Amino acid sequence: MSDSEVVLYRKYRPQSFEEVKGQDHIVSALSRALKINRLAHAYLFSGPYGTGKTTVARLLAKAAACASSAAKPCNRCENCKEFSSGRAFDLTELDAASSRGIDEIRALREAAELVPLKSKYKVYIIDEVHMLTKEAFNALLKTLEEPPNHAIFILATTELVKVPDTIISRCQKFSFRKISEEIMREALLKIAEKEKVEIDAEAIGLLTLFSDGSLRDAQSMLGQLISLGEQKITGEETRFLFGAPPADSVKNIIGAISEKNAGKAIEVVQEMIKEGIDPQLVLKFILRDFRNIFLLKINPAYQIALEKSFSQNEAGFLKNESNRLSLAEAENILKIILGAQSSRRLSYLPHLYLEMAVAKAALRG
Repeated sequence: MSDSEVVLYRKYRPQSFEEVKGQDHIVSALSRALKINRLAHAYLFSGPYGTGKTTVARLLAKAAACASSAAKPCNRCENCKEFSSGRAFDLTELDAASSRGIDEIRALREAAELVPLKSKYKVYIIDEVHMLTKEAFNALLKTLEEPPNHAIFILATTELVKVPDTIISRCQKFSFRKISEEIMREALLKIAEKEKVEIDAEAIGLLTLFSDGSLRDAQSMLGQLISLGEQKITGEETRFLFGAPPADSVKNIIGAISEKNAGKAIEVVQEMIKEGIDPQLVLKFILRDFRNIFLLKINPAYQIALEKSFSQNEAGFLKNESNRLSLAEAENILKIILGAQSSRRLSYLPHLYLEMAVAKAALRG
């Protein structure tokens, strides 16, 4: 990750609960707990990468330490400023991916017994907590069973299934969701506007697709595009930088499937494979387009939403393809493409599942 990407991500890290995107259910619950002074001693934040778990953990820590005693950090008092900078004496962050042993957790337990230096609480954030060893989890469990009154533990994980039930049962659990395309689009457009760069609808749509619900990833990719120094970011430029299949090639596959021309569909796929394009990415674009075609068949008014995420040319193409297919055909094709996603790991050839999917879709009965 380049310096410019890191700066962009940190520059727009939320400093208040109001700035957190896509996790209203969690922010609302934590704000209520702060307002009535009913904070738990242990929280467990789980969910996909880049959805705000560590950010919300830091905001909760800052709000708990805030001298204003409000339901949210004031960002003006000395405690808030120290917590925002990451230099607060009463805040400890541990990355369990690199500090996963019993010695680290024992040291944390011993430190937690000491009273806070400047704040009401000492807060311990353990990121990727599922990486702890069995012995470390046992040591942590003892602390969670009898936590000091002045300590708050916030555990974060992308793999909840690897966290022992004994740990989960002693925490208030919050599940973070992937960020929706609409929220992602709005957030990226605001950043682009503040950075004084234009970005077209196709480029925004591509970033939301590539990021797969991770706002952090989307911000990182936008940072890479901005670092190129162009005043306007286009879909074509975005495709090139991130190795996406050419728009015309994807259109040719979609059209060939609609026409039931399996030979042509396979030919275009093989051309892209020869150019080194990731077959999984090709499948993702085909799946995206047929999903939109299917939604257009169900509701023609969906065209308005498409025009926000695609260029005028691409939105028009999808509308035309929708007109060529019946609802039953669109549904059948979508099911075939979805089935290919689950079978791709079973193929000894990395692109066989893609060839089979487009051929089967084109040869549908």
